[in-house]
Amino acid sequence: MRLVLFAAVVALGAMIGVIAAAGDDTSTKVTMAVVGVLFALPVAALLARRRKGAERGQLTDEPIDTPGSTSPRSLSANYWRDRGHPPFMKPSDGDPDKHMFDPDRLS
Repeated sequence: MRLVLFAAVVALGAMIGVIAAAGDDTSTKVTMAVVGVLFALPVAALLARRRKGAERGQLTDEPIDTPGSTSPRSLSANYWRDRGHPPFMKPSDGDPDKHMFDPDRLS
């Protein structure tokens, strides 16, 4: 069914190109048909693509990540919290009484 829809939209684009050049010579009609197909191809691809809505709601057999997990899925889900570092491997923050921009430390 998707292939039929794809072919119908591409043929419609070619027909629109030929109709647009109805009073011209054959080479212009062929050129306009090719231009019509070029404009119809992305539209046909969008209309004929498969919807993937059914896969989102299904449960997987994948184990649930623990809070200390270093799987890529867990790291990307908690990037905002961990600032890109794996859990328990974050570098320590600077000491609160040490100032890195003090004038005596800049030189």
